[in-house]
Amino acid sequence: MLENIISMLPELWTAMGQTLTMLAIGLTAAVLIGGPLGVLLFLIADGQSLQNRPAALVLGWLVNAVRSFPFIILLVALVPFTRVIAGTSIGPLAAAVPLSFAAIPYFARMVEQNLREVPRGVIEAAHAMGASELQIVLRVLLVEARSGLVLALTVLSISFLSYSAVAGVVGGGGIGDLAIRYGYYRFETDIMVATVAVLIAMVQVIQFTGNRIAKRLDKR
Repeated sequence: MLENIISMLPELWTAMGQTLTMLAIGLTAAVLIGGPLGVLLFLIADGQSLQNRPAALVLGWLVNAVRSFPFIILLVALVPFTRVIAGTSIGPLAAAVPLSFAAIPYFARMVEQNLREVPRGVIEAAHAMGASELQIVLRVLLVEARSGLVLALTVLSISFLSYSAVAGVVGGGGIGDLAIRYGYYRFETDIMVATVAVLIAMVQVIQFTGNRIAKRLDKR
């Protein structure tokens, strides 16, 4: 058993690298697109400074529509678009496309939820001092909610670590692909156990790191 796992270490390292690549691309898209989208959802909601009910309804519906897709269905549905973007429908870069699509609305809702927890008095005080909307977003909302946003990103990272394993099953590569090819199809239980252990270790590291960063940023 041990000899088998040792012989698989090069492939395991490669699979870890592929999983981290998928995760990094998906999370980058979530932060760069989902973050501003979440801020916009907050600003145009009822009672906020840029209140716009029709826009909030349409944008909220679109976000919820994407979130309602089971990931495996979204992955298959986006195959034509994935081929256009990545040039292929298999491999970690191709799998990162549907991962990004799923991560963007997921993180947007998390950002919106965390911004709603910022005390309204703080926002009103910034308005009273003549701060612009951009200044309020950058210097008030994001600063006050930064600890919660880090925890939200931590939760997203762990959730999409499992999504990346699903993507591996349909040709995305990574740890999920390795577990299926060796642990399931070849009945090599030791490889399956090793891949699960790696995923558990990655989750623990992500959660620990996220908790520590959030604790340092929390000034309450």
